[in-house]
Amino acid sequence: MTLAHRAKATAAALCALIALLSPAHAAKPETRNRAEIAAEFRWDFSAIYPNWAAWEAGVADMEAKMDAFAKLKGTLAQGPAAVLKAYQGYDEIGKLQYLVYRYPQLQRDVDTRDQAVAGRFQRVGALFAKFDTATSWFTPELLKVPQATMEKWLAETPALAAYRFTILDNYRQQKHVLDENGERLLSLAGQFNRTPQTTYQELSTSDIKFPSIKLADGKDVTLSPGNYAALLESNPNQADRARAAAAHVGTYGATANTYAAIYNAVAQRDWFMAQARNFPTTLDAALEGNNIPRQVVETLVETTRAGTAPLQRYLRLKKKLLGLQEFHIYDNFVPVFRSDKTYPYEQARDAVLASVAPLGTDYGTRYRRFVTGGRIDVYENEGKKSGAYSAGVYGVGPYLLLNHNDTLDAVFTLAHEGGHAMHTVLSYEAQPFATADYTIFVAEVASTTNERFLLDKLLQTTSDPKERFLLLQHSVQEIVNTFYTQVMFADFELQAHRLVEKGEPVTTEVLNQIYAGLLKTYYGDAVTVDDFYKFTWSRISHFFDTPYYVFQYATCFASSAQLFKAMTGGAEAERKAATERYLTLLKSGGNDHPMAQLQKAGVDLTQRATVQAVVDQMDALVTRMEAEAERVR
Repeated sequence: MTLAHRAKATAAALCALIALLSPAHAAKPETRNRAEIAAEFRWDFSAIYPNWAAWEAGVADMEAKMDAFAKLKGTLAQGPAAVLKAYQGYDEIGKLQYLVYRYPQLQRDVDTRDQAVAGRFQRVGALFAKFDTATSWFTPELLKVPQATMEKWLAETPALAAYRFTILDNYRQQKHVLDENGERLLSLAGQFNRTPQTTYQELSTSDIKFPSIKLADGKDVTLSPGNYAALLESNPNQADRARAAAAHVGTYGATANTYAAIYNAVAQRDWFMAQARNFPTTLDAALEGNNIPRQVVETLVETTRAGTAPLQRYLRLKKKLLGLQEFHIYDNFVPVFRSDKTYPYEQARDAVLASVAPLGTDYGTRYRRFVTGGRIDVYENEGKKSGAYSAGVYGVGPYLLLNHNDTLDAVFTLAHEGGHAMHTVLSYEAQPFATADYTIFVAEVASTTNERFLLDKLLQTTSDPKERFLLLQHSVQEIVNTFYTQVMFADFELQAHRLVEKGEPVTTEVLNQIYAGLLKTYYGDAVTVDDFYKFTWSRISHFFDTPYYVFQYATCFASSAQLFKAMTGGAEAERKAATERYLTLLKSGGNDHPMAQLQKAGVDLTQRATVQAVVDQMDALVTRMEAEAERVR
C-alpha cells in the first residue's frame, strides 16, 4: 500500500493550566503573510530533506529501487528467503515514499498558491501510480503460494515475523484480489482515481475567494475558514452571524454544480472499484481492508438516528438561555455565557502538556520533545490549507498543521491533533515499518481521548460556575460535532453512494435534498434551518478526500469514552491496568485488525450498547448543564 493511500499532577502542571485561564498576553499574529510569522511557529522541513536537490535525489533513489523490485517478479515461489527479500525491498521503497511524498505535500499545504511546489507534488502522484503498476504482480503472485505452505515458511523463518500479519491478511482478502492482468489494469487508473480529490482541493482552496462583510460595529472581516469559525464562536450579534454564514456557505453554493460533478466522480469511482473487486457495495469495499463488518456502520447510524432526542434537547436549551426567538445552525457555535479570555498558543500548548500527566512520565517527555521540535505549523496565512491535521513521516516523526486563532476550540484542536501525533510517535518507536502505520479506525481514539483529558483537567481546576458551564458546553458540543454530526455525514455518504449503486443520478439538487433531509432528521424542529445550509456537503473535504472516513470519528469517540472512563474511574490498580492497555493500543500500530486491537484495550464496537452509551452521556451532560445554568443565575 502506498503512502498516498495511508492515510497521530505536579504543581508546575497546575500552574500551566491556571495560566491558560489567565488573561492573554501573546495573541496570534495580525499578519497573514507567512514570511512575517516567527520561524518558531512554522514547520522546519529540513528533517525530511535539506533542500529540493536532496528531494530530487530521493526521487531518483526511489525509482531505482522500484526498478530493482520489479526484477523480483517470478521469484516468490522459490521459498521464504525470496519472500523476505521482496518484503524488505518493499519496505525500503515505502520509507522513501514517506519522505518523497511529505516534502512537497507539507509545503503545498502551507501555500497552495505555489505552483512550483504543486507541480512537484503532481510528480509524486505520477511516481506512486508508476509504483502501483510496477508492483501489481506482487499480491497475485504471493497468493499463488498455498496458504499452508506460506504458514510453514512463516513458522520456520523468524525474519518473516514482522510481515506475518500483513501476509496472512492478504490471504484473508484473497477473493477480492484479481489476477496479475486485472491488478495491473486497476493500477493504471491509480493517478486518474485521485483526480476528483485534487480537483476538489484546487477548487476549494487555491481558487476559492472568500468574501468580506461589514459587521454591525463597522469592522470588515474576510470570511476565511479560520476567521469564519472565530466569528461564529465570538460574535454576540445574531445578524452578523447570519450574514457571515450565508456569505461563507454561499461561496461554496455559488459553484455547487461543479462540486456535485466532482462528488459524482468520487462515488462513481468508488462503485467501479467495488465492483471490480467483487464487493456487493461501496461500504463493504471500504471496510474490508480493516476487516470491519458492515453492521458496525449501519448499527451506528440506526442507533444515532434513534437517539437524537438529547441533541434536540440541548439545542432547545441553548435557544432558551440565549433568549433567541429563532435558533439557527450558526447560533449553535456561540457560547451561552461570555468570557473575554483568549487562549494564545503558548498557554494552550502548556495546558495540553499538563493535562496528559495521567498517561505517565514517558508519554509526557515524548510529547514535550515533539512540541518543541519545529513540527507544528501554528497560525493561518494566505494560501494555507484550512483546518488541522497530523501527518506522519516515518523515520522523522509527525508534522502537525494548525490554524490557531486563540479560541477555546483552538486549544482543544491542539489537544486533538497532539493525540494523533503522539499515537504516531509511539507507534513508530514500537513497531517495525511493516506494521508502524495504524488504521484510521483507531486513529481518532487517541485524539478524542486527549481532548477528554484536557476537559477533565480544566474542570478540576475551575470552580467558577460560569467557567464550568462553558467547559460543560464544550463537552456537549464535542459530542455534537464528533458524534452526531459525523454520523450525519456518514448517513449522507451512505445515501449518496447507494444512489450510484442503483444507477440513479447524483446531481446538485439530489445532494441538496439529501443533506437538507438529514438536517431535519437530526435537528427536528429544535433548529430553524436556513436554505443555504443545503450546500454544506460541498465544503466537507472528507467527502471528497477520504470517503467513508467520517463514521470512524463517531466509533472512535464511543471507544475513547469507554477507555477514558476505565483510566480515570475505579480502584488505582484498575486505572493503572486500563492505562497500560491504552498505551499498548497506541504502540500497536497496525499489527492487528483494529476491531481486535480495541477489544484487547477493552472496547467492543459490535455491541449496540457501546454507541448508546454516548447518547446516554449526552443526556446526562445536558441535565448537568441545566443545573449549572441555574447556579450561574
